[in-house]
Amino acid sequence: MKKSILASAVAVAFAAGLFAAQFGAHQMIVAESHAVAGEKAGAEPAKSPSTPLAALPDFTALVDSQGPAVVNISVTRTVRAGGLQGGPSSEPPVPELFRRFIPQPGQPGPENDMPTPSGVGSGFIVSADGYVLTNAHVVKDSDQVVVRLTDRRDFPAKVIGIDSRTDVALLKIDATGLPTVRIGSPDSVRVGNWVAAIGSPFGFENTVTAGIVSAKSRSLPSDSYVPFIQTDVAVNPGNSGGPLFNLAGEVVGVNSQIYSRTGGYMGLSFAIPIDVAMKVKDDLLQFGKVQRGRIGVTIQQVDKELAATFGLDRARGALVSGIEKGGPADGAGLKVGDVILGVNGRKVEQSIDLPRMIGEGRPGADVKLEIWRDGKSRETLVKLGETPVEKVAAVEAPSKPSQLGLTVRPISPHERDRLQAPHGVLVERADGAAAKAGIRPGDVIIALNSEPIDSIDTLNSAVGKSRDRVALLVQRNAMRFYVPVPLG
Repeated sequence: MKKSILASAVAVAFAAGLFAAQFGAHQMIVAESHAVAGEKAGAEPAKSPSTPLAALPDFTALVDSQGPAVVNISVTRTVRAGGLQGGPSSEPPVPELFRRFIPQPGQPGPENDMPTPSGVGSGFIVSADGYVLTNAHVVKDSDQVVVRLTDRRDFPAKVIGIDSRTDVALLKIDATGLPTVRIGSPDSVRVGNWVAAIGSPFGFENTVTAGIVSAKSRSLPSDSYVPFIQTDVAVNPGNSGGPLFNLAGEVVGVNSQIYSRTGGYMGLSFAIPIDVAMKVKDDLLQFGKVQRGRIGVTIQQVDKELAATFGLDRARGALVSGIEKGGPADGAGLKVGDVILGVNGRKVEQSIDLPRMIGEGRPGADVKLEIWRDGKSRETLVKLGETPVEKVAAVEAPSKPSQLGLTVRPISPHERDRLQAPHGVLVERADGAAAKAGIRPGDVIIALNSEPIDSIDTLNSAVGKSRDRVALLVQRNAMRFYVPVPLG
């Protein structure tokens, strides 16, 4: 969905999710070791131990308690004769070594554009009233999203918002009393800790895998806002968006990417820290967008030679190589050649640390920067600007079948332009009277009788005011015609 100096490998960052496993009460198989004493005359040889010599965690309690809150996500995207709309070419370029995996549909059907099942992923429920977290690349450019619970119930989902910079998306399903995951702290995770995942690799739902944390704060190409948790947990396409659990049964990460030469698991998996994902969720609910601070600088890494050139004791910080004219940094007096060493008392060890620290701040807030200039350290205040917001249209949940026997949803701006339909609702499914009258999925309902239809509410209202039958103005490809439908 670029080549790395590590290897010329194809990387796949999957549309899947881990379905993590294990709750607080993990059991250990403790091996009792027996010392082998030197043989004494007449003494019988020491017996070899019959118990295992390794201590391993048991994830069954975690799976039982947290598994019901992990969901399967399937998406539908409109396929043209030439392929998938909004496919890999529409995404920001991601290096091949750590490339997000976008499932491709099967062979395109007839010439007509048709919604086609095009991938599966994973997610997890964060509130009992139906909010679900997953990866942005799982649901981006989707026409329809369906969430399946472990009890086999399916719910159409509304995409509340997505944040491609962190690869996090928030969904909402119309349900209450749902099981939820427990949220943990990534700061408590240490390299070498056991972790587990639950998800739908290759569509196999409720799959549990486990491993250890291999590294923390891992920087990947084109992901300047995420300090990834690296693990050796087996994750594959379909695991994207699923939770990464610690042994206490708490979510500490969202599985997002893998390193792969083949497209499958090769021992390197990367998860978004849960605090990053929860900030995205909170911003989307509170502000309708993700707020990130910015100071308007271009930076680069400080290596050993640059550190010596600028008089630093060692290679650290972020070197300012450009300043946006009129931006926050310009207004605060920063100069090209400054090295930013800290933000609000937090040390900037690598240049990749700075975008994360600044992005965590709210636009309009003051931050204190420690900068290195002319061989000495100084502090300056900068008022944060706001990072431009991505413009992403949310996917509306389809309406339930009405008296007409139709399931419909609003058309997106992209579909409106492509179909040259000024307004209307798109038919997702036709049953009963509507199907018998000849209406089929992919039709756009432009009007009911002579009343223009521009939303689901408008359609329902117009049907409610009608008596025995209605005439629907339908657009199919380039043609428009009325279809009489009896109300049942």
